[in-house]
Amino acid sequence: MTTSEKGNQIREAVGVFGDADAMQQAIEDLLSSGFEHADLSLLASEETVDKKLGHKYKKVTEIEDDAAVPRIRYISQEAISEGEYVFTGGLVILGALSAAGIIVASGGALAGAFTGAALGAGTWGLLGELLAKFIGAQHAEYVQEQLAHGGLLLWVRCSNSERENSATEILSRHSGRDVHVHALSASV
Repeated sequence: MTTSEKGNQIREAVGVFGDADAMQQAIEDLLSSGFEHADLSLLASEETVDKKLGHKYKKVTEIEDDAAVPRIRYISQEAISEGEYVFTGGLVILGALSAAGIIVASGGALAGAFTGAALGAGTWGLLGELLAKFIGAQHAEYVQEQLAHGGLLLWVRCSNSERENSATEILSRHSGRDVHVHALSASV
């Protein structure tokens, strides 16, 4: 039975995790069991949730079944790392090309162009490295603020009862607490 056959409701499994590693293992297990990245969502930042709800929440269990709670899509650590690498690499290339272009355009010698390109690449590479550290720090802050409210929420959209059973079993196996299935309006 698909979502549309269930009276415009979306069914999803939800679990609360006490640490990021257990949640990551559950996510990897879900993905290897046929769930897609698009099926997985996490709680948005505390600030975003408070702003959307109009009040602060104390525990994640208070909001785990609330359709109005803002969520973020799950992005794998590999994708984040690759994105940081590509972004950093792009900044290095941009710095090298812009430095070389500026020097060549100004009539500098070829040796001067390469020296300038190397300096530009180093500067842009450093900027990329700092940005990667910032992203890592933001992620750590996000995890800590969620844990301070009782845990990390993971929602898994399920298209049928077999997927619901699979998701709840996986969430429970990886130390998920308060694991259950709920229905939300399809407008979510």
